[in-house]
Amino acid sequence: MKNILVLFGGCSPEYEVSLHSAASVLEHMDWGRWRPVPVGISREGQWFLTEASPEQIAEDRWQGPELCVKALLPPDRGGAALLLPGGERLPIDAAFPVLHGQNGEDGRLQGLLELAGIPVVGCGTLASALCMDKHRAHRLAAQAGVPAPRGFTLRRGFLAEEALRQASGLGLPLFVKPLRAGSSFGVSRIEALSGLLPALETALNYDTEALVEEAVPGFELGVAVLDTWEGPLAAGPDEIELAGGFFDYGEKYSLLHSRIHVPARIAPEKAAEVRAAALAVYRALGCAGFARVDLFLRPDGQILFNEVNTVPGLTAHSRFPKMMEAAGLGLGEVLNIAIGEALRT
Repeated sequence: MKNILVLFGGCSPEYEVSLHSAASVLEHMDWGRWRPVPVGISREGQWFLTEASPEQIAEDRWQGPELCVKALLPPDRGGAALLLPGGERLPIDAAFPVLHGQNGEDGRLQGLLELAGIPVVGCGTLASALCMDKHRAHRLAAQAGVPAPRGFTLRRGFLAEEALRQASGLGLPLFVKPLRAGSSFGVSRIEALSGLLPALETALNYDTEALVEEAVPGFELGVAVLDTWEGPLAAGPDEIELAGGFFDYGEKYSLLHSRIHVPARIAPEKAAEVRAAALAVYRALGCAGFARVDLFLRPDGQILFNEVNTVPGLTAHSRFPKMMEAAGLGLGEVLNIAIGEALRT
């Protein structure tokens, strides 16, 4: 039986989201086929092999001496294994990073795993880094025929006059986002240029660069993509229906004022066009294993690229599993396929 390292937690604002996704992964993994090796990364960056149940992980009760031992993953290729206290080595056949956002979804962790010679479930180092960087992902997607909203980037230390000049050329409203962050942390929608500088300050609390882009009329769609033996399967799209505002962190995990429609309320021909656009982006960014590709659909029918989530939410109620379920694949089967694909490469 193969040992599958399931990594969760991490030094990211999305720490708690990761706990819920990891608990779901552990609940739905085929324990008769794979032997999960749960390793939590604390908010301070310490690694622990844990015996906590999925419920304890979801409730952030997975740490403590009665449940955990320190674990290290050396980057050398002397044998893919966790190092445990007393010199014990626990062999690892593949690793499933279930960490969202910075330090988990941005290629850093994937790079460590690839240095150690451990197959990664999901996207590798380069694709993870590219997809986390919204500006560079937008440029590559545009070259693949899927344009993004108009926008520009700014680094810390930018000139306020230049920021206001560029923003005025885009019109209002505008979105201001950290260049590399997830779950809408640090994202602001501004209706007047007077809100630009405070919004940039907020975004730059999460990253060294910020993206300012036009608001797109219409609505947002998502496509779930899963690599299979026959090639990538695109499921969906789903549709985000907003009652107002935008799909921020609170809405994503509470749905108090929004709804997710699976399938999206669009014509079958347009849905096929959206899936084709998502696959074009998936390939252009070098994605592998699985990902969720988010796009905008304008009232005139134009499809624009928003972003790729290389580690989308994986709870039973998350968008990616819901789209796969609508395509006939339960989460357990999705995990079997994703892990199998990682071990095959």
